[in-house]
Amino acid sequence: MRAKSPRVVVTFHTTAEAMKTEQICQANHLDGRLISAPRSLSADCGIAWSGPAETRAELVRTLEEAAVETAGVYELVM
Repeated sequence: MRAKSPRVVVTFHTTAEAMKTEQICQANHLDGRLISAPRSLSADCGIAWSGPAETRAELVRTLEEAAVETAGVYELVM
């Protein structure tokens, strides 16, 4: 079993925004991956981006610059 650690989780209204986030994060070498949205969070499309909690500020800045519309940004222990 994998040890739980703090993660930043970004939820989206649309699958297109989730896929756009994956491309942007890969291009900017931001660690993370797309996951099924945790049950405790609401995501219209059911997909979320999960990355290390310490990347939150850079991730949010990068998504804002790329005009990605998010449903929410959260920190969870996963």
